[in-house]
Amino acid sequence: MELIAAKVLIGLVVGFLIGLTGLGGGVLLLPILIFGLKIPAIVAVGSDAAFNFLTKIPSSIVHLMKETVRRRVVAALAVGSVPGSILGVRLLQHLRVVHGAGVNDFIKVAVGVLLVVVSSLLLMQRRIEAEVAGRHPTAKSFTGMAIIGLFAGFLVGMTSVGSGSIIMMLLLMFYSYPPKVMVGTDIVHAVILTGVTSFLHFRLGNVDPSLVAYLLIGSIPGGILGSNLSTRVPVLWLRRILCAILLTTGIRMLWTPVHFLGR
Repeated sequence: MELIAAKVLIGLVVGFLIGLTGLGGGVLLLPILIFGLKIPAIVAVGSDAAFNFLTKIPSSIVHLMKETVRRRVVAALAVGSVPGSILGVRLLQHLRVVHGAGVNDFIKVAVGVLLVVVSSLLLMQRRIEAEVAGRHPTAKSFTGMAIIGLFAGFLVGMTSVGSGSIIMMLLLMFYSYPPKVMVGTDIVHAVILTGVTSFLHFRLGNVDPSLVAYLLIGSIPGGILGSNLSTRVPVLWLRRILCAILLTTGIRMLWTPVHFLGR
């Protein structure tokens, strides 16, 4: 019973922080599942992907209704991200067959690298936005978007991190859309990407449905509360603090395997 309460509480906290700061669920939840609940990394990745898929559906519907989605951009990203996700999941499955439980150490290293990269990019987001302001995409840009999707999809397939954060940062660096359009487009594409990824992981037995359910029970009210409070707290500084924590967590995830190998 205590474990169930812990899962609901984690969902509540993560949902609250997502609603409050807009940070992606993958970068916030995955380290907690691995370090806090001691869930095997490959199950944490699959369950996190399913959680992200389900939590993004309501937001995607809202953005589609408000017409803040560039459907062509979503399609271009998906052309790359769907096969990329398949490749990422297949790589994990291959590593599990060859190395058994050793695949969890590989995932921890990969997630550690991504946490360091994502948190660093998030800390520089405003500078990136200022540098690319006024840049407009051309017809040739959509091939580049498919390449971005392929890269991000591969990372999401392996780690469940990046369906929002990585793609958002890459789009910011190369293209310029109004913020609400960028967010809406990113969320709708994330539904497609995490939907495919979670389905693939589910087929391989890497998703814990009860864990996902308990996390959702907490995250829904948490997200509502965080969204309502987002205009009343210093979100920028809170984002920076969270990014610093994520950066530290990423370094820790990298340090543990290296320290282990060094003994």
